[in-house]
Amino acid sequence: MSEGPAQVGFPAGFLWGAATAAYQVEGSPLADGAGESIWHRFSHTAGMVRDGDTGDVACDHYRLVESDVRLMRSLGLQAYRFSIAWGRVMPAGTGAVNQRGLDFYRRLVDLLLENGIQPCATLYHWDLPAALDDRGGWLKRDVAEWFADYAAVMLRALGDRVPMWATLNEPWVVADGGYLNGVLAPGHRSAAEAALASLNLMRAHGAAVLAHRALCRQRVGLVVNLEPKYPASQAPEDLAATARSDAYMNRQYLDPVLLGSFPAELPALFGDAWPAVTAADLALIRQPIDFLGINYYTRGVMRHDPAGRPLDFTRVPQAGAEHTELDWEVYPQGLTDTLVGVKQRYGDIPLYITENGAAFADPPRAEELGPDTRRVDYLRRHLLAARAAIAAGVDLRGYFVWSLLDNFEWSHGYSKRFGIVHVDYATQSRTPKASAAFYAEVIRSNGASLLS
Repeated sequence: MSEGPAQVGFPAGFLWGAATAAYQVEGSPLADGAGESIWHRFSHTAGMVRDGDTGDVACDHYRLVESDVRLMRSLGLQAYRFSIAWGRVMPAGTGAVNQRGLDFYRRLVDLLLENGIQPCATLYHWDLPAALDDRGGWLKRDVAEWFADYAAVMLRALGDRVPMWATLNEPWVVADGGYLNGVLAPGHRSAAEAALASLNLMRAHGAAVLAHRALCRQRVGLVVNLEPKYPASQAPEDLAATARSDAYMNRQYLDPVLLGSFPAELPALFGDAWPAVTAADLALIRQPIDFLGINYYTRGVMRHDPAGRPLDFTRVPQAGAEHTELDWEVYPQGLTDTLVGVKQRYGDIPLYITENGAAFADPPRAEELGPDTRRVDYLRRHLLAARAAIAAGVDLRGYFVWSLLDNFEWSHGYSKRFGIVHVDYATQSRTPKASAAFYAEVIRSNGASLLS
């Protein structure tokens, strides 16, 4: 008997989707009573974002949501992963709920369900209400309670219709980019603040999971960006630096949730900047989750850097390798290694690839679009890498391409395009790229088309 597409391609029931984030696509950040976010403030600060770009219009998804959902349906998407702008729903971050903001997400969920698309909501994708940042933001222990209260508002509103919830998206990026290196909102540069923000992010995650269990029977998980680390040489100092790099970027956010402790390398790495972590903190963080979302883009080849403070390691550029427009090495094997590594360290937790994609050069006008060969090749190779992980026994249940639309790429502004759908920012017209047609066929065939 010949194998059907579910066996040749991916497991039956595998979930195929696309992802976006609120500040990157919605636009209208202050419309209808919404409160300012740290990204609105950051992007309106001179010199922080390339070309002075902001998310004021972005993809105008706030106003074009109906046509965008029809676009999703035309591509055959089975799921849409979106984030909720905390300040759109609670302008001050706590207290009063802005019903007009909440109604936008009600409408989005209704539209998705009407079109047979599963809503997958992320509570936090980097856009903390500015009012909370003024009160200390992720540096305040109170933020765990603030976040749980916000989660409760969303769960009461949408918990009956959204089957899959993520608490945080990429807490490492929040801490590293926003508090250590200052290249992302809120733009701080402090090792002590980065370590404290990391702890409070994870405490907030745990508090939100507790709120979820009290109010909702749907699945809840965490989304992390993972980057496999490989030593630049077999020298002992490079091997040790690679382990510290893995602890800092990867295990810092997985070990406390899944093993109940922070990696031993971190207190030594941060020294006096490492905060006191109590047993109560670890108990709060280690709430059982239903799935883990993994965002994968590239790998890190690491060497010891004695001049680095506090991070005494650095990545080594790989000459001759293919790189994206963000200078990220294209390395599909790293996705297989990441997924298998999570299984080996943490067991058989259900996994989803919640972001994977690439920024390649695309013209501003759709009429000038080329064949999108590099993005198609990138997606094909990474999907085959995901399939290899499944063959190795990984419980991988879905894949979300990043991104559905070209959008505001944070401090890079509109200079980098990740979308499988081209956006002409002057007219807001959408044009599916060749990668969208490729992905639509992958979905239709449940991945069997990858092997043809």
